[in-house]
Amino acid sequence: MSKISSSFSLEGRVAVVTGALGLLGHEHCRALAEAGASVVATDLDETSVQAWAADLERETGRPVLGAFLDVADRSTAERLQARVLDRFGRVDVLVNNAGVNDRVEDAPDDPRESQFENYPLDRWERMLRVNLTGTFLCSQVFGAEMARRASGSIINISSTYGRVAPDQSLYRRPDGSQSFWKSPAYAASKGAIHSFTRFLAAYWGAAGVRVNTLSPGGVANGQEEPFLKAYAARTPLARMACPGDYRGAVVFLASDASCYMTGADLVVDGGWTAW
Repeated sequence: MSKISSSFSLEGRVAVVTGALGLLGHEHCRALAEAGASVVATDLDETSVQAWAADLERETGRPVLGAFLDVADRSTAERLQARVLDRFGRVDVLVNNAGVNDRVEDAPDDPRESQFENYPLDRWERMLRVNLTGTFLCSQVFGAEMARRASGSIINISSTYGRVAPDQSLYRRPDGSQSFWKSPAYAASKGAIHSFTRFLAAYWGAAGVRVNTLSPGGVANGQEEPFLKAYAARTPLARMACPGDYRGAVVFLASDASCYMTGADLVVDGGWTAW
């Protein structure tokens, strides 16, 4: 293996991924395992995540532990960390991927519910609790262990909508009607991730813990054709992302290839935010 190739290797490292059963969570776990890491795949559905982890372990030949984690409950993170340290003896990478997202493909029956003027408080609070507080709590628990060992990488998954405002016109049908508006809670929670990332990068820099944000663009996942065409027209690369398009970025941020990078935001959005 060449010197530059070896800098991307995660051999001997242990990576915890939250929200592993999600569309991108699967890809994050697979990429880290293929790069050589032992992976801890976590989600709320313990039975499903354990079954999926066993499949990934057979596929990659790397150790993969499937485990329950409620990112908004610190006690479950503490129990998981104890389990991880007992089995692997260390934590090197944390991917804060778990999140709640109002998606166009899951538009409410009453479109007015997604408008800012009518957006339910309980949905606002839930999104902040999972997307932001969950990132805070998992970083607190697993990041403290990294700082104790003076080494580690935390990757906080944000979004282009954490950097720029949602383009609500994307959700307009060809006939001019609109059944969905992107929520204020998603943009607010993902925007806050950037400030939190910079805080942690400064706070733990001297302790050897790097903290960066990955801001992905939208991912094709069964949306209606008019939306896919509108998104492509709004993007310089003229398409939505495929789920695997972020695998290289995750490995880069987790590995020594990004050893002098902290407090930064890696944007992988097909050029969405370039214009």
